[in-house]
Amino acid sequence: MSEKKIRGNRSSILITIFLLAVIIVSLPAIMTTATSTNRVYGQQPDRMDLNTTDSSANIQNVTVKKVQVGDIEIAYKMLGKGDPILLISPAQADMNAWVPSTLGQLSSNNTVIVFDNRGVGNTTTGSRPFSVQQFANDTAGLMDALKIQKADVLGYSLGSFVAQQLAVTHPEKVNRLILLASSCGGKESIPRSPEILKMVIDVVNKIANGTHVTPQEIKALLAQGMGSGWLKRHPNILETVPIPEGKDLFRSISPSNNLQQLKAVEDWMATNWRGVCGELTKLSIPTLIMTGTDDTDVPTPNSLVIAAKIPGAWLIQFRDAGHALPGQYPDEISKILQTFLSTTNTTTTAQPE
Repeated sequence: MSEKKIRGNRSSILITIFLLAVIIVSLPAIMTTATSTNRVYGQQPDRMDLNTTDSSANIQNVTVKKVQVGDIEIAYKMLGKGDPILLISPAQADMNAWVPSTLGQLSSNNTVIVFDNRGVGNTTTGSRPFSVQQFANDTAGLMDALKIQKADVLGYSLGSFVAQQLAVTHPEKVNRLILLASSCGGKESIPRSPEILKMVIDVVNKIANGTHVTPQEIKALLAQGMGSGWLKRHPNILETVPIPEGKDLFRSISPSNNLQQLKAVEDWMATNWRGVCGELTKLSIPTLIMTGTDDTDVPTPNSLVIAAKIPGAWLIQFRDAGHALPGQYPDEISKILQTFLSTTNTTTTAQPE
């Protein structure tokens, strides 16, 4: 991809379902049973709850704090009380992008820490090249700076890649591992579709050049994130949600950093390296994996690969959900998180200062 300007904005929770940095792929959803708890949620809510409000978890009203970590200054927020759980954001998303109802549930029993990744939002870019390994090192450094010895770690999309790398590289820091829409990367990952990838790159290049992106093009990408099954059950969904303009898609990230994040995701999903799939077999921590059966951004089978690697991992599949599953099933995800966190045994965590 040529290094052209990508201008941007990320104005609402809606953009949770529009993560261009996640390289979109197209493969049929596969329903198989891994060597773990494997459940499929099939009851569909009447709407996509992307604007859920919970005053106890209005993250935008929480004070931003900053701490020096290596070559960058990381911006973060904390809410709630209890053992720490660290949330690692998806690509191009800042820390305000999490579904409020999920934050509300988590913060009722935990200290929730959200933060901006390197070069996103209020976190500085630094001088080191972007990579999943670097993001994991940044995350470990943030935990050290906050004097968090161990935490539960939840990652979504790119954030789930980082969470895996953190667990592999710094296993002493992770109590429980929670992965949404994930892949362990490398040669065991599921290849992406060149056709759909081209659709994404075309839109990105139009934004970079200041060329008008039509509502139809944006709707096509939104539809891709929701999944075909969801669209069949909610045929009018794209007529009921606000469609952002192309120039308003990436407010939280600069053009150059946008390109660097894209490269980091592409490198992780590439099949010319071994990934961390083999390393996951060494993990002995409680792990929860959630995926949509119609995820074509990070294809569903990738989550099945991970579940088969980690001993005793829970695998939850959401029928007809796409890559946007946090916004498609917010209540169900919140309940599953509470069940997982309250019933799995792990070592005592040190609460952050």
